[in-house]
Amino acid sequence: MQLPEAFYEPDGDGFRPTELTRGPWSPNAQHGGPPSALLGRAIERLDGGETFVVSRITLEILRPVPLARLEVEASIQRPGRSVQLAVATLRSDGNEIMRATAWRIRVQPDVLREAVGAVAPPPAGPESGSDEPFFENVASVGYHSAMQVRFIQGGFLQLGPAVAWLRMGAPLVPGEAPSPLVRVLVAADSGNGISSALDSRRYLFINTELSVHLTRLPIGEWIGMDASTRLETHGIGLTRSSLFDRGGLFGDARQSLFVAARETTR
Repeated sequence: MQLPEAFYEPDGDGFRPTELTRGPWSPNAQHGGPPSALLGRAIERLDGGETFVVSRITLEILRPVPLARLEVEASIQRPGRSVQLAVATLRSDGNEIMRATAWRIRVQPDVLREAVGAVAPPPAGPESGSDEPFFENVASVGYHSAMQVRFIQGGFLQLGPAVAWLRMGAPLVPGEAPSPLVRVLVAADSGNGISSALDSRRYLFINTELSVHLTRLPIGEWIGMDASTRLETHGIGLTRSSLFDRGGLFGDARQSLFVAARETTR
């Protein structure tokens, strides 16, 4: 089977998702990573993107993201010479599907060189990891088809904390090399999946948002995640993921989870 070239195809002033965006919870809904990356891409393309770095981005998932045409808009809500607040929205058929807010901070090269200590080295690299089977009872083609995941600890079908490296196997849009921020956002939404605390055949553990904090942008194609999920008996969960590249830690991610038995609808 020949897979699509990218996660999205340009469609006028919008984007049309390919099968590579499909998530594990519904055959008709996207994984949160690709649309999060679309929003991040729009924010970093705003004026000044070459001198500002996204230090925090929060993505609110207002409803399941359909496998349908999407439109993205972004703007600077709070301008500034050193710090800016940017916002972006994702719409489908006129309905707001996702919303992002991001703080952008102006880069000051080497201003703190003498004050910042050494960074702890990352876990073993992706070449030391293993491929693990994906969740059962999902569509044959989806997000998992376009991502290479190498586990250092844990696995999709192993409950508990996990350490894994993730790499995009396809660009976000055709002919465009993914930016470091895009690579982070496509991967970071997988924290609850790689560190699942429940059997995905019996339970849903869907994130309602994704918040990513960055001290720098990652280098290279591989994004490392050290993830763990905590659940409460009343159906609320939290996933925490440390983010690293081959040079060490560069940020972290958090996801608030809606948790329920499979027969319960969102």
